[in-house]
Amino acid sequence: MTTPFPFTAVVGQDDLRLALLLNAVSPAVGGVLVRGEKGTAKSTAVRALSALMPALDVVSGCRFSCDPAAPDPGCPDGPHEPGASETRPARMVELPVGASEDRLVGALDIERALAEGVKAFEPGLLADAHRGILYVDEVNLLHDHLVDLLLDAAAMGASYVEREGVSVRHAARFLLVGTMNPEEGELRPQLLDRFGLTVEVAASREPDQRVEVVRRRLAYDDDPAGFTARWADEEAAVRERITAARELLPSVRLGDGALRQIAATCAAFEVDGMRADIVMARTATALAAWAGRTDVLAEDVRQAALLALPHRRRRNPFDAPGLDEDRLDQTLEEFAGDDEDPEPDPDPGPGTDPDGPGGGGPAPDPGVPDGDAAGVPPEAGEGGGPEDSPGAGAGERSAVRAAEPFRTKVLSVPGIGEGAAGRRSRARTEHGRTTGARRPRGALTKLHLAATVLAAAPHQRARGRSGRGLVVRRDDLRQATREGREGNLVLFVVDASGSMAARQRMSAVKGAVLSLLLDAYQRRDKVGLVTFRGSAAEVALPPTSSVDAAAVRLESLPTGGRTPLAAGLLRAHDVLRVERLRDPARRALVVVVTDGRATGGPDPVALAGRAARLFAAEGVASVVVDCESGPVRLGLAGRLAGELGGTAVTLDELRAESIAGLVRDVQGASVAPSASTVSTVSTSRRAA
Repeated sequence: MTTPFPFTAVVGQDDLRLALLLNAVSPAVGGVLVRGEKGTAKSTAVRALSALMPALDVVSGCRFSCDPAAPDPGCPDGPHEPGASETRPARMVELPVGASEDRLVGALDIERALAEGVKAFEPGLLADAHRGILYVDEVNLLHDHLVDLLLDAAAMGASYVEREGVSVRHAARFLLVGTMNPEEGELRPQLLDRFGLTVEVAASREPDQRVEVVRRRLAYDDDPAGFTARWADEEAAVRERITAARELLPSVRLGDGALRQIAATCAAFEVDGMRADIVMARTATALAAWAGRTDVLAEDVRQAALLALPHRRRRNPFDAPGLDEDRLDQTLEEFAGDDEDPEPDPDPGPGTDPDGPGGGGPAPDPGVPDGDAAGVPPEAGEGGGPEDSPGAGAGERSAVRAAEPFRTKVLSVPGIGEGAAGRRSRARTEHGRTTGARRPRGALTKLHLAATVLAAAPHQRARGRSGRGLVVRRDDLRQATREGREGNLVLFVVDASGSMAARQRMSAVKGAVLSLLLDAYQRRDKVGLVTFRGSAAEVALPPTSSVDAAAVRLESLPTGGRTPLAAGLLRAHDVLRVERLRDPARRALVVVVTDGRATGGPDPVALAGRAARLFAAEGVASVVVDCESGPVRLGLAGRLAGELGGTAVTLDELRAESIAGLVRDVQGASVAPSASTVSTVSTSRRAA
């Protein structure tokens, strides 16, 4: 077994370590979501925590880790009689991103249930994690239905497995820890809310601290056992402190003054619901116990707010989480309670040094990125000459702020795919409405009962059936086929030339693309961004699940120069070719945002037409957002849509509340080269 890196040897990351320790003291806090860039010791710290968890007394032979002092009366392995018990370390169970539903919650043997009437249950990872730690690395990449099951179990403390009327329930109380890199996509807000605490981590910019990180890591890699032994005393001290804090926790008093501060803080930051208040109260109580106190102080409430509220405050989808600490301090001062201990303990206990494992200053406020690119420039027109390039040069205009986003119509890829679960296009999925039945490929997961009975019925006499029971064989079982929704790759090809900047049209264009990005965020799509201007095109953002990264690139996009439409289409074609190799099951939707003009080079219009026909020949679904304005229109965007084999919609028609074009069926396709349609559907007909 691999020796984990010692928890106390982790350099820095005070907030991360404190959040993990508070959950070890009080699992009722609700777990931790760790957000941060790659290579910031997220996984290392979580795996190291398992070595600090107190050992457990469990019922011997129980697959569900029942406590012998209070066994679960509904345990599938029960009832448990008083008797043998054993002590073992707390488990840390890792949930892989590609895990199936049966691997997570467990599975019933449907064949034995039908033929023998026996509940044969194979426990899943939720059962293994009971009374321990369940760790989900890259939780933002986990399929939504698995995240729903996971967080429901965490909230209820139990897992339910049901298959065609046969159900099993078992206890599932665990410390839930998820890690994620925001660059790879965000969690839905309702899922963020189910994590008790959240922590933002980043690599230190201090050379001395970075040197110490490298020194310790190299020492550990050279001799894991020896390195761990050198930190044994520190590990033992933290382990003892966790045990002491757990014992002290029931004695901690949460006074009315602290409760008023908690309620006022949640109200001031406009968090939805009451879960934030409850989590803050539990966190503040755990902080007091960790410090060895029996009273909750204002400093505990403040630290609890910094850990429990950043991911819950009301914000726009592309805003970074964080709190205004000045506003927090003002609220706490205004609602300071009379029952607060005026003088904190002079010695709150070991480990409260900010540089120690129990430290943790205020969570860093991500704030606003440097360099406000929101200034609206004066009216800009077609600029530059044939030598203009995407970089700074003649004819370039500074970035303009996007117009206010709006709700868009649904753009969907036609046909039925088999891509990643999402909310955009029709697809064959593990979840959704039942559309038919087939023979199972591998293990049976979704039984189609009627089809199974119909398959077995003709053979009952030959099988010697004598009683009332149905004789079912393996070959009779039928898997239900289901239809749901998938997420797609939405590739934006945005014209950033001088013609788009005329009369500040780019502000409206950015608002439209931002609106489509919001829609992609809600529908769990991958997005990419290709821009073209001057004499070339560039991939501003390779395909990614981080929709907010695309919004940031869009906001800083300058305009100017000629319109190399063909270059933009050819670059988009290359991006799709590479992406098909990486993710062949995910179908693409190309959204070209342009007025249809093509300038620069010999015969640019004909060259753009040939590039567009490449998409049509390969059956790529596409839509052109026509940005042309003014009383005289050339209709070039519509002509481009015809070459692409897609459809054209104006900026006004893109709005969900627009009367025009509620349903448009035009020629398009999936990634596979076959003719089909791209649909634009009004919000009233959206799929759930």
